[in-house]
Amino acid sequence: MEFLSQLINGLGIGSIYALVALGYSMVYGIVQLINFAHGDIIMVGAYVTYLVLVSAGAPLWGAVLASIAFCALAGVLIEKLAYSRLLHKGAPRISLLITAIGVSIFLENLFQLLFTSSAKSMPNLFPGPAVSLGGLQIGHVTAITLATAVTLMVLLQLLVSRSKMGKAMRAASEDTGAAKLMGIDTDAVVAFTFAVGSGLAAVGAILYCGAYPLINPYMGNMLGLKAFVAAVLGGIGSIPGAMLGGFLIGIAESLTKAAGGSQITDAVVFGILILVLLCRPEGLFGRNVREKV
Repeated sequence: MEFLSQLINGLGIGSIYALVALGYSMVYGIVQLINFAHGDIIMVGAYVTYLVLVSAGAPLWGAVLASIAFCALAGVLIEKLAYSRLLHKGAPRISLLITAIGVSIFLENLFQLLFTSSAKSMPNLFPGPAVSLGGLQIGHVTAITLATAVTLMVLLQLLVSRSKMGKAMRAASEDTGAAKLMGIDTDAVVAFTFAVGSGLAAVGAILYCGAYPLINPYMGNMLGLKAFVAAVLGGIGSIPGAMLGGFLIGIAESLTKAAGGSQITDAVVFGILILVLLCRPEGLFGRNVREKV
C-alpha cells in the first residue's frame, strides 16, 4: 500500500513535469530550438497567479485564466522578439541556444527587480480532504493535479491529431520548407506552438504552487531543467514521449525520497537520463534521424 501511495505521488509531480516538458517538445519538434527560457515561464505564471489572487483578490478561476493568457502572450512575444529573426535568417543553433539562455537570465533578473529575491508564500490553492480510493488515501492536491494534467494531455493530443492547426503543426514538424510550399503559414504555426506550450507551463506552475506554495524568481530553474530531462528521456519532439518522461521522472523522485534518499534525488533523475541515453540516444519515443553537418 505504501508503494502504491508513493507511486501515485510520483505520478502527481510527474504530471507537472510532463505538462512543462510538452512545451519543450512541441517547440523543438517544429523549429529544432531548445527553449531554455521555457522554465522561467513557469515562474512568470506563478507570479501572475500570486498577483491576481493576493493583490487583486480575484477567485482562483480568474487567476488561472489570467496566468494562462499572460504566459501564452509572453511566449508569443519571446518568440517574435528573440527567436523569429534568427530563425528566418537560418542562424546556427548555438546562436538560438545562447539567445534562449539570455532570455532566461533576463526574465529572472527582471522579476527579481520587480519582486525582490525573497520567497513569497502562495495561499492554499486547493483546499479539501484527501480522496479515498479503496484503502488508499490520495492527497487532494495530487488528485486535482493528476486529473487536470491527464485531461489537458488528452485535449492536446486531440488538438494535434484532429484540428486544422494540429495538422499544420505536424506538417511543419515533418518538413518546414515543404509546409511553406503547401501554403501553410509556418510563422503562425510557430507562434501558436509557443502560445500553447507557455499556456501549459502556466497550468503546471499553478499545480506546482498547489503542492509547494513558495515562489521566487529562480523557481523555474530546476523545475524547467527536470522537465527538459523528461522531454529528452521520452524523445525530444515527441508529445507522448514528453508525457511518459514526465511520469517516469516523477515516480523516480517519489520512490527515491521514500527510500530515504532525499539528498540524492536529483542525482538519481539525471542518472536515469544518462543510462537511457547510453542505451537509446534518441530517447524512448524519439526517432533516430541522420543529419548532414
